[in-house]
Amino acid sequence: MLRTLVLGRSLWKSSDFSVSVKQMWGTPRSHPLRPERRCSQGPCVQRNQTDTGHPLWKGPVCVPGGTRQSPINIRCRDSVYDPRLKPLMVSYAAESCLYVWNTGYFFQVEFDDSTEGSGISGGPLENHYRLKQLHLHWGAVDTWGSEHTVDDRAYPAELHLVHWDAARYRSYKEAVLGESGLAVIGVFLQLGAHHEPLQKLVEVLPEVKHKGAQVAMGPFQPSCLLPACRDYWTYPGSLTTPPLTESVTWIILKEPVQVARNQHLPRELPLSCYHVSYGCV
Repeated sequence: MLRTLVLGRSLWKSSDFSVSVKQMWGTPRSHPLRPERRCSQGPCVQRNQTDTGHPLWKGPVCVPGGTRQSPINIRCRDSVYDPRLKPLMVSYAAESCLYVWNTGYFFQVEFDDSTEGSGISGGPLENHYRLKQLHLHWGAVDTWGSEHTVDDRAYPAELHLVHWDAARYRSYKEAVLGESGLAVIGVFLQLGAHHEPLQKLVEVLPEVKHKGAQVAMGPFQPSCLLPACRDYWTYPGSLTTPPLTESVTWIILKEPVQVARNQHLPRELPLSCYHVSYGCV
């Protein structure tokens, strides 16, 4: 089955090009601790033999063997020009940031999504999507942890900013189950220079060590976590944690954000906070 991946830029740095990638599903395989899911864009990314899936990923899921499951391995050489992309518009309000909490999978920053104040539009999206939350996926080592991979390369971590279509759906929960209900911006993190805005998030993590723990957070501008270059890939996919619903328009930024080694996400958090990720499983 084929689907299309597109490359473009935000309105802040307009571009006169866009690129699509034809994706062919490979042969499905299963992992003992995660539901069976299909690979895309060629062979599955090979991980270390000691890698394991999240211990809570057991039992049936809502979309077993779905036809457009995420994450995927993006192959740059398969990019194809697509002039239909519109500029992606990003507009976030710092005061919409509410609190940080431990979901049991990862730490999550929640935003007030009751109005159109914070969100994205344009690009591959037909409507304005409201920002609901952001979270990070990372691994037990610095060499990998991202969910998506690029040309079989994994990054130490991957930031997700999750939005929902309030024009078509009455609530976030309804959008999760609906067609094209969600839009997720993905940002890769790599080791490099110190990232001061991220430090504000890292410093509150010790206060949410345990599942369900929550701490209030003052004004925070999520756009400061995005790279200067807003080139992106986009494709129709799914949530990467249960219920795995295929309701997501993915927008993966090409340029990674640099973070210093001493800004690593604390290893002392309980295992339930770590989402051990695979390019495709």
